[in-house]
Amino acid sequence: MTNTAIQPPGAGLPPALSIRGLSKRFGAKVAVDGIDLDVPAGSFYGLVGPNGAGKTTSLSMATGLLRPDAGAVTVHGVDVWAQPLAAKRLMGLLPDGVRLFDRLTGEQLVSYAGLLRGMDKDTVAARVKDLLQALDLAKDAGTLVVDYSAGMTKKIALASALIHAPRLLVLDEPFESVDPVSAANIRDILHDYVASGGTVIVSSHVMDLVQRMCDHVAVIAAGRVLAAGTVEEVRGGQSLEDKFVELVGGRNQTAGLQWLRTS
Repeated sequence: MTNTAIQPPGAGLPPALSIRGLSKRFGAKVAVDGIDLDVPAGSFYGLVGPNGAGKTTSLSMATGLLRPDAGAVTVHGVDVWAQPLAAKRLMGLLPDGVRLFDRLTGEQLVSYAGLLRGMDKDTVAARVKDLLQALDLAKDAGTLVVDYSAGMTKKIALASALIHAPRLLVLDEPFESVDPVSAANIRDILHDYVASGGTVIVSSHVMDLVQRMCDHVAVIAAGRVLAAGTVEEVRGGQSLEDKFVELVGGRNQTAGLQWLRTS
């Protein structure tokens, strides 16, 4: 009997996201400095870096929200800038800090997102009901988004990103302001999504969360990729947080704060 090796999800397929030479300047500041990165199809990919590292700028360019100065990006082989409509149909986005149509109710906002994607009304209605239930927002479906808490706003934005069942989901700080129970529910939803063949890219400052949740990770600092690969390869036997500090540097010593004592 011949033993057939079990292939990981996405094996043999083009990357879900491929970035080559991505660069961006804002005046004299180089925000992103020639990034190359491949995100395997079917992976749960973490993007980590200090504040100002270029994570959000990189994701904004990779998803067609911000035009790069140089470089190329493809999503499942589709060029994001040459074929923007085709590429964006494949993606669901949760950008950090982007304003929503917050004078709509939660139910209306997610429905609007589905209809904008060209989905029929019956499918939209069924999926909206499922998403609001899964994200514990059913009881707030008729509440205006402007009256939502920060955590609820994050969840309704995630529902809007999921409504069309994208092949690639890009989430910038998705757990910020979200309570622990909701965060656990969201992690379950995302793991099921990846298990079914989807790909998730998540940007986060919480190293323990990325280490537990993701199978791949890239460390970005000063607009460059310092390390990328599976979580095990990148952390090299250390905790991801310790490896991150080692790669990024800049840890300050506090011995000089002698006055900061209570006794």
